Amino acid sequence: MKLVVISGRSGSGKSTALDLLEDLGFYCIDNLPVALLQNLLDQIQSESSQLTSVAVSIDARNNQTDLANFSIILDKLDRKQCELEIIYLDAHTDTLLTRFSATRRKHPLTGPDVPLLDAIEREKALLHNLADLADLTVDTTHLSMHQLRSLIKERVVQKQENEMSLLFESFGFKHGIPKDSDLVFDVRCLPNPYWDPSLRQYTGQDVKIQTFLKDEDSVNKMFNDIQGFLQNWLPEFEANNRTYMTVSIGCTGGQHRSVYMAERLFNAYQEIYPNVQVRHRELNQ
Repeated sequence: MKLVVISGRSGSGKSTALDLLEDLGFYCIDNLPVALLQNLLDQIQSESSQLTSVAVSIDARNNQTDLANFSIILDKLDRKQCELEIIYLDAHTDTLLTRFSATRRKHPLTGPDVPLLDAIEREKALLHNLADLADLTVDTTHLSMHQLRSLIKERVVQKQENEMSLLFESFGFKHGIPKDSDLVFDVRCLPNPYWDPSLRQYTGQDVKIQTFLKDEDSVNKMFNDIQGFLQNWLPEFEANNRTYMTVSIGCTGGQHRSVYMAERLFNAYQEIYPNVQVRHRELNQ
């Protein structure tokens, strides 16, 4: 039986993720008390239960003592009863503020003496134990609702038991490093098509940029070095029970070099791992 725990700060997309899992056949429970996790497993394992896929959300509305003791409660779970995965969603604080302002929803931790910003920061502190234990952390700052649904479907639902889900993500350093990165490679030292006015309008997904970069010795050397590193160390992460890895490739603006390199790595690793995705953060804007 597969049990997915969804957590994260309010406004980060937990409801969207839980709704997607429910649409795909998961039995879903919103804000399950942490202390009842073992009871839930026991009930599911009873002869009368036919459930094979369950998802629960756990957020800051939970008992604060239980949240603080989450790792202890987790250690006491009978892991033979389920395949457990913890997914933690988050976004930049400014993004969460904007989302609450746009929807005019009330944050669960706000009150007469607790303004929204303080509530958002307090929520981060309350959930840090879950964040530290997450198998997959997703930064939803730059994701639309549809992109988040697609990501959860591809990386969580379609992933087979114990296989590694590998994501190559391009980004621009001037917009910040993705919070959900496991490995970060900097390709800003490579020749930049941006300085050729005839190429500036294109991206690393276009043939003209690919032609420009693939003939550069430094680009091919960088690709071989990154691929060599991944070939040596991804099996070690896998042997250490890491089932999710996000490899982020960054250039200055996230339009040309990082996109090209992420696409090239994605194409190479499709032959090696069954669950591989590519995402271009800045192109999704």
